[in-house]
Amino acid sequence: MFRILFHAPEIPGNTGNAIRLAAITGAELHLVEPLGFDFSDAKLRRAGLDYHDLAVVTVHKTIDDAWNHLKPERVYAFTSDGTTSYTDVAYQPGDVLMFGRESVGLPDELKADAHVTATVRLPMLPALRSLNLANAASIAVYEAWRQQGFAGARL
Repeated sequence: MFRILFHAPEIPGNTGNAIRLAAITGAELHLVEPLGFDFSDAKLRRAGLDYHDLAVVTVHKTIDDAWNHLKPERVYAFTSDGTTSYTDVAYQPGDVLMFGRESVGLPDELKADAHVTATVRLPMLPALRSLNLANAASIAVYEAWRQQGFAGARL
């Protein structure tokens, strides 16, 4: 299935929601430190409900550790200044859908990383800065999964 990568997430509720998203869709969730919380955080536990044990979640010390573990063929970096619309990507199982910090997004050097296949954007009204991290990940994962005919899902 697909692999969600949060680079240095800050808000526990967003990661909790992503844990639930991963469990429900069969995606993997990869987190790159530093994290703005620890896994005992009540907001993270509450947002993930009882899905924590049903999700594949891996924490990596660095982005290089994540690349070594994931060995990705294709990485889509979601960013408000992305050059490709998320609907123009032909997603494939195993793709990495990468998102940055809630406060500042992905750093420029990560958007330009050799592993990144394309920078991708979600449509927004022009005067607004960004979409909530967990919501953006949900939109991306469901579009990728939809393109695969919701493989494995109960429809």
